[in-house]
Amino acid sequence: AKILLGLLRNAESNAEFKNLDTENLTITHIQVSMAQQGRRRTFRAHGRVNAYMNCPCHVEMLLEEKEESVEKPAEETKAKKFTKKQLAKRRLKVGGDQ
Repeated sequence: AKILLGLLRNAESNAEFKNLDTENLTITHIQVSMAQQGRRRTFRAHGRVNAYMNCPCHVEMLLEEKEESVEKPAEETKAKKFTKKQLAKRRLKVGGDQ
């Protein structure tokens, strides 16, 4: 959790550097993927050697500035236009083979 908080602070300072509004930033994408393991050795008693491996990861975080919502004006409903063929199909009775 400390690492993610550090990444968020870093992202905030980057946003300030780019003249973005830090109060309107939202996280749009976070991805954590495995990285190549580091291989080391630790030396034990009586000449033995054990593996000493760490498990790093790549963290990808995308932040975007939230846009202000604007209400959409009410549109007038236009009459739908039908072709002659569509009108003829509408005139047929349901189940009408007659």
